[in-house]
Amino acid sequence: MDAVAVAHREHWGRIVATLIRVTGDWTLAEDCAQDALATALERWPRDGVPGNPGGWLMTVARNRALDVLRRAAVEDRKLREVAMTEAPPAPDDRLRLIFTCCHPALALEARVALTLRTVAGLSTSDIARAFLVTESTMTRRLTRAKSKIAAARIPYRVPEGDALGERLTGVLAVLYLLFNRGYDGEPVLADEAIRLTRMLGTLMPAESEVSSLLALFLLQHSRRHARRDASGDLVPLDKQDRDCWDRPAIAEAVQILHRTPIEGPYALQARIAACHATARTPSDTDWPSIALWYDELARIQPTPVIALNRAVAHGYAHGPAQGLKLLEQAQEIRNDYPMVIAAEADLTARAGDNQRAATLFREAAAATTDGPERRALLTRAAELQP
Repeated sequence: MDAVAVAHREHWGRIVATLIRVTGDWTLAEDCAQDALATALERWPRDGVPGNPGGWLMTVARNRALDVLRRAAVEDRKLREVAMTEAPPAPDDRLRLIFTCCHPALALEARVALTLRTVAGLSTSDIARAFLVTESTMTRRLTRAKSKIAAARIPYRVPEGDALGERLTGVLAVLYLLFNRGYDGEPVLADEAIRLTRMLGTLMPAESEVSSLLALFLLQHSRRHARRDASGDLVPLDKQDRDCWDRPAIAEAVQILHRTPIEGPYALQARIAACHATARTPSDTDWPSIALWYDELARIQPTPVIALNRAVAHGYAHGPAQGLKLLEQAQEIRNDYPMVIAAEADLTARAGDNQRAATLFREAAAATTDGPERRALLTRAAELQP
């Protein structure tokens, strides 16, 4: 039933977060939320969708938790807390849940999986498919993560002061990884990353990097329908059908950036993405601005991947010779990251040496394990040497 699916997506995190707070039991909270959804599937088609679906689900889940706690003879204080959970849960409950799931004591992939299960409400089987593991393996991982939270007595709260900024960086890194997994092949994960970031922005409106990350996601996701052709092969940015781009999403992202100060790496990445997304044709792309944004990004985040992208930007803004010179700063990842070779091939082709460029494209294709990416690189080589 569509109404139950919508209620699941919109209210799962609220219900689970509140029940975790008042019971202290992650598994009980998830089980009771799942029972409430099952009850809705049974009753709503017969009785109609309630006026307040979230409140209805919260009441059913709370009553279920109350029954379980009674049978387990849990202390009276816990019973009273659950019984008093009549009002809609506070936003702080969801914040507590996000920060707990993303605690640095957990491995990064465990944080992503736990966030998907507990905050987003994805099924264990869906998460397992995204991580390319069996459902039983993912169940064990989630169980270990929850056990570690309990054993390490990780506090169920939002950090304060300087600790908030440090922990928020980790939360945003989890969302960024989640989006990239979706961008590279599991669209549902990209959608969830956008939804969770939007929710986090509502809960923490003063945090500019949260808003910037949302804008970045919207801009990147706006091209999802143009990134692959009918055969599933990757389409380079300069050859994509820009009429297929999601213009409302681009407009929303641009509005966000207009009111958001530039205070971190996500703000810079979002402005780079905006330069691409707002160009109506490839020749309209503001490469000089992109090169400047990458200069600043490389200053605060001097990684080889950013050095690679900076070299490409300068190659388009100031000529391929300049790009090839800067590309030397990314050579340390050449053997592990075929896109370094592909970037050198592209800049070499723009410098006029088609034969060497074709050889480099084939070298990059041989180094990648991604099928669509390999075909795209071989296509470029064939275009240069028919």
